[in-house]
Order: sequence, then structure tokens, then C-alpha cells
Amino acid sequence: MPRRAASKYHNRKAARITAAGNILEFDSQKEARRYDELALLLAAEKIRDLKLQPEYTLQEAYTTLEGVRVRAIRYRADFSYERATEPDCCGEVHWLRVVEDVKSEATKTRVYAIKRKLMRERLGIDVREV
Repeated sequence: MPRRAASKYHNRKAARITAAGNILEFDSQKEARRYDELALLLAAEKIRDLKLQPEYTLQEAYTTLEGVRVRAIRYRADFSYERATEPDCCGEVHWLRVVEDVKSEATKTRVYAIKRKLMRERLGIDVREV
């Protein structure tokens, strides 16, 4: 029986079943464990608006003067959600957007580093590494 090729970063895929019965597939065990943590925080109403694999456009597609089409540059994070702040001086709680990416040393590539910097510079979003 042929052996399966090892993944590029030696990770093992994982799956989770939601309360609604949907199957979620994750690229790594670490990412699945982080989803479990976020699902608990969501259930406890510590976070809200949890999104998996949100995509951000860092640069729109365009066509050069020579007619060459240049594709858009996009960044896909692992998770995004809103977390509550501590109450301010007036007692109001504000919700802040958090964008997370589950990373290991092997997955901190040059391309990832560039896109992370572009997220901060172009969109004002700091990507939180987990």
C-alpha cells in the first residue's frame, strides 16, 4: 500500500464537529486546539463574531500599461473575532477586532512576514500569532 506524502510543515490535519453538526477541517492539530479555546470563549460570551479563515485584500488587482493583469495580494488569517475591553471611565465596554494566525517556527515564512507587515501598514491590523 503506498504511503502518503508528508505535509510540507509536518502537521497533521484535524477536524471538529460543531453544535450544529457541521464538520470543520483544520490544517493542524494546533489550529484545531485554538478553535476549541475560541469556541469556549464564544459560548461564555467573552468574544463574539468568530470567523474562520477571514480573507483581507492587501492590494487590489490591476492591469499594467502593457496590458498585463496583476493579481490581487490577499492574506488569509486563521481566525478573527471581537473581544470586549474593560469598562472605560463611563462604564462602557467596547469591542475590538482581533485577527489571529496559528504559527510554528516552520510556518513563519518570508511571505507571511511581508503580508503581516502589509496588514499593519495598509489596514491598520496587527496580526496576533498564537
